[in-house]
Amino acid sequence: MIFRTLAVDKQTKARCGELRLANHSISTPVFMPVGTQGTIKTLTPQQLKETNTKIILCNAYHLCLRPGEKIIRQSGGLHKFIGWDGAIITDSGGYQVFSLTGLTKVSDNGVEFQSPIDGTRMFLTPERMMQIQNDIGADVIMPFDECVPYPCEQDKAGVAVKRTVEWAERCLNAHKNKQQTLFGIVQGSVFRELRIECARKLVEMNFEGYSIGGLSVGEGAFLMNEVLDYTVDYLPQERPRYLMGVGFPIDIINAVERGIDMFDCVVPTRNGRNGCAFTSAGKIKILNSQYKEDKESLDKTCGCYTCRNFTRAYLRHLFLANEILGLTLISLHNIFYFQNLMQQIRESIMKGGFKDFKAEFLLKQSE
Repeated sequence: MIFRTLAVDKQTKARCGELRLANHSISTPVFMPVGTQGTIKTLTPQQLKETNTKIILCNAYHLCLRPGEKIIRQSGGLHKFIGWDGAIITDSGGYQVFSLTGLTKVSDNGVEFQSPIDGTRMFLTPERMMQIQNDIGADVIMPFDECVPYPCEQDKAGVAVKRTVEWAERCLNAHKNKQQTLFGIVQGSVFRELRIECARKLVEMNFEGYSIGGLSVGEGAFLMNEVLDYTVDYLPQERPRYLMGVGFPIDIINAVERGIDMFDCVVPTRNGRNGCAFTSAGKIKILNSQYKEDKESLDKTCGCYTCRNFTRAYLRHLFLANEILGLTLISLHNIFYFQNLMQQIRESIMKGGFKDFKAEFLLKQSE
């Protein structure tokens, strides 16, 4: 992996760069749609390409449960299995293991839990998670980490940081596929000293990139931005920074302002499936009665397939009729909107006008 910075905003920490992986070149800041099970819900890979998406996120934990890494490996790797020739990043699933499964026992060695699919008892270790991700074959992979909920006692968060650091080192040692880029994950909840301690120890291990995990879990925008303000300062300038699980457009802009390069979130597709569209003038809830006879497109400034071809009235009709096409069309629009937003952010940084871009964005959203 090669990462280079192309421009830095003079008034903030915002930066524009290029991330070169083994077979892909990606402009940053970048948004990565979430395809947990190896699919961006309701969209085909071809539709996704039309949104100018270059990289997606899948979840190794979910994929090892079903269909299993063996099937993916025998199919020629994750790219071929899901029919996506863009870049892929896999999350190790630390967050999911600790929040979504019937967790029964966690130790320094790993996590024992019950499969939410068939109830099978399972035991995941850092070494096992590296084997799974090496077999799956994504371009960028994540170490196994312990993500605590919010709120969390500082002592508990401290134990999780110690375990996260130890597991990160074990993942480094177990990582066998050198065509894949391995990031470290900074944990520590909202405790400054824990975040800094975790960042420093991970930097000593010399990861190729650094993720900031354990945010957007209920702490609110103020605390999240505060954590980013001081954590970024302890991460290397020459390595990419990835904020996991964020977010809404304003959260992304605020994080870019603080020096973040990479984002993933279910927000555009989850909102799309619920009839909520992001537009240049704010969110539209398509089921509202005011759109019953509305012949306008979702967003007059948008060039996506949905906005070029369909009215708000038609989209509302699809949702009322429980037609799957409605979910597809608004999800498609939302991802296009997010990718266009990232393009505008990159251009504003390159031109030296990021602060003005942010101010104009906020003004339009409040009109």
